[in-house]
Amino acid sequence: MRRLLAVILALGFAAAAHAVEMGDDGLHKPEWLRDTFKDLQEDHAEAQSEGKRLLLLVEQRGCLYCKDMHENTFPDPRVLALLQETYYPVQINLHGDIEIVDTDGETLTEKEATRKWRVLFTPTMIFLPPDLDESMSAVDQAVSVMPGAFSPGTTLDMMTWVKEERYLDQSEEDFQRYHARMIKERNDGDTR
Repeated sequence: MRRLLAVILALGFAAAAHAVEMGDDGLHKPEWLRDTFKDLQEDHAEAQSEGKRLLLLVEQRGCLYCKDMHENTFPDPRVLALLQETYYPVQINLHGDIEIVDTDGETLTEKEATRKWRVLFTPTMIFLPPDLDESMSAVDQAVSVMPGAFSPGTTLDMMTWVKEERYLDQSEEDFQRYHARMIKERNDGDTR
């Protein structure tokens, strides 16, 4: 009986150590997220000053796919390193009422912005270009939009593909071909 109790306690502690803090808005709040005023022009400038790329992460309360990404994909050391070293991640609440400023200068709520950006799924990762066009909305100038929950390997490959600016010339290798090559090079036939 004591052994069973010890196992249950150990599993409970392990789960708690892996859990991501939740905010008052019901969204996950890992340490690597940037807490900003959500003025995307300013956020882009700040990202550039740090030598990073602006990444918008759209989520919603109760999203099981968001939970999966926060518990299984984002903690992967390869993905986490990119989130911390290459990207400037800003969280947007799909149904949020916080006022933001889009990259085109329009002021609107988070939920108005996500409707404007045609976001249908959470999580959705919106990767912004290194040079911002202040006449275009975030999604209209995004170099990639990744809707849905993906494994660490797929997410790693997308983040690397964007980091290396492979979207600039897809004549020989679009993302899907790049991703297939990366799976083959990892020699595991797995997207994780």
